[in-house]
Amino acid sequence: MTDNDFLHVLKLVIVCVMWYISSAGGNVIGKLVLNEFPYPMTMSMVQLSSAALYLGPILALLGVPKTGEISRQYFLTMIIPLAFGKFISSVSSHISIWKVSVSYAHTVKATLPLFTVILMRLCFKEKQTFPVYFSLIPIIGGVCIATLTEIAFDIIGLGSALFATLGFSLQTIFSKKTLKDTGLHHMNLLLLLSRYSTICFLPFWLLFDLTRIVQDRAVMEHGNKLFAVGLILLDGVFNMLQNVFAFTVLAMVNPLSYAVANATKRVVIIGASLVLLRNPVTTMNVIGMLIAVFGVLLYNWAKLHQRAAAERERILPFIHSESDLTNLVHKHESLTHSATEMNLSQNGYIHNNFLFENVNNNYENVTLIPVPHNDYTEESPKELHSRGHHVFDI
Repeated sequence: MTDNDFLHVLKLVIVCVMWYISSAGGNVIGKLVLNEFPYPMTMSMVQLSSAALYLGPILALLGVPKTGEISRQYFLTMIIPLAFGKFISSVSSHISIWKVSVSYAHTVKATLPLFTVILMRLCFKEKQTFPVYFSLIPIIGGVCIATLTEIAFDIIGLGSALFATLGFSLQTIFSKKTLKDTGLHHMNLLLLLSRYSTICFLPFWLLFDLTRIVQDRAVMEHGNKLFAVGLILLDGVFNMLQNVFAFTVLAMVNPLSYAVANATKRVVIIGASLVLLRNPVTTMNVIGMLIAVFGVLLYNWAKLHQRAAAERERILPFIHSESDLTNLVHKHESLTHSATEMNLSQNGYIHNNFLFENVNNNYENVTLIPVPHNDYTEESPKELHSRGHHVFDI
């Protein structure tokens, strides 16, 4: 591992830890607020408006460049739908936390890799290896066990958690595509989506939630309104920070790796909620969560193995031809070094980084030698022969 690779991994670990801390803190505070203030749309509006207000000065302070251009058509077909999805997913997530325990809601959301794999297959025809597909089974099984043994089960909470997971998966995939298409900095994309989400849904919040809050006597006559408002604002700050860290991770890795990191974040949130909120759980419920965690780890291993195999294929390509290449071989002059000619007569013939294998005097197999052309042109035949057998092993 080079120094640059080590620094990249270290940065990724630090960002993920900060992401997990801000996410766990925000979810615990969110659950406490929603128990006394059951208005998930308002919680979503506070979170989006917090990002829209605070993120601009933070990006200016950090010196984040304003890069990338967005055409009007791309804005309408990609940015606005992403902003819409961000708001709807946020509201659905708050409904799930409101209706069920934080630990169960995020156990369900651990299925994000499953949604991502399916959507990547449907949208971009991307196939995965068998171990990757197999690793999804314990994730699904763990969530099913947790569902069957959840004490505070609620069908609306389950449906909202699944819908939010689907929405977040779509955001992950198409946010990554937007970053690639437009050249936008990931923080600027987050700011753009937060602002347009707030603007587009402000009328809906005024119409549906604000009128209900004003008419809710329990809320208006609450004895500690300032403390409640403070918690809501703090939840917005935590959410803004976790979005910053989430988009940073998204920019550093591919969508499927982000899905794994996001599933790990769920595990941290589940543990923090069990410790801090002390919601009751059964033994089978915990077993279901652990199985889902095992599935996430297995998925991570399968993805690493798949990427390593793809990298080997890229570095060491192999080409097999069924055509008769004998005539093509004999049109070119052989190497002048006698010892080399003797070896090649037994093993094959090299021309322009191609090894034509000699099988029963027929050159039917050809292997591409992935060495830059200059490596051969700058070496004498003697130097080439001194490396001898290594050429044929590649």
